[in-house]
Amino acid sequence: MPRVLACACAAFLFITPIILEAQRLPSPRGEAETQVGGSFDAEGRYQGGSWVTVEYGRPILRGRDGMFGSGDGYGDGLLAGAPLWRVGANQTTVFHTGTDLTFGGQRLSAGEYTLFAELEEGSWTLIFSSWGVKQSPQEPNPNALWGAYGYNDERDVIRTDMDVQTIQRSADQLIITFTNMSQQGGDLTIWWDDQVATVPFRVAS
Repeated sequence: MPRVLACACAAFLFITPIILEAQRLPSPRGEAETQVGGSFDAEGRYQGGSWVTVEYGRPILRGRDGMFGSGDGYGDGLLAGAPLWRVGANQTTVFHTGTDLTFGGQRLSAGEYTLFAELEEGSWTLIFSSWGVKQSPQEPNPNALWGAYGYNDERDVIRTDMDVQTIQRSADQLIITFTNMSQQGGDLTIWWDDQVATVPFRVAS
């Protein structure tokens, strides 16, 4: 019995790394978080803030460049047959806000949304949608999407323009982050390869 147990343990230790490697997605998961709407008291403690979070897949360049292309074909290489970009990889990107925000003068109520982008050179349209998120491409849920496959605009909540710049420094992994932040808002920033897209937002009054 000890020999059988030892063999079983050895097999488990050998197989486990293989299983873990097979389960690892080609694009790791990422998360960006910030707090807005709060303030610091006299002792320096932050109070009253609400969380804003983005959960997304982080595609990697792996030595490629010019991912977005140019001209009439700008962004087409990222779609892989979908009507627009999922702003990430694998599962649909999710945006959650604990407080009402404004983007381009439009109010986005507190809640959870899926995030997409229509890509044009020099200007993107960022879309907040009420589509749900599938946990796998095979999930039979007519109210949810895997990536942007099956997207239509019937569930759009708001659309807002993003300013896009081409810079001389390349981001190997997609980066979604918050920049130029104050207590009441800042910029939502998306950076991959040499393209940096930004849109300002504020806590709604």
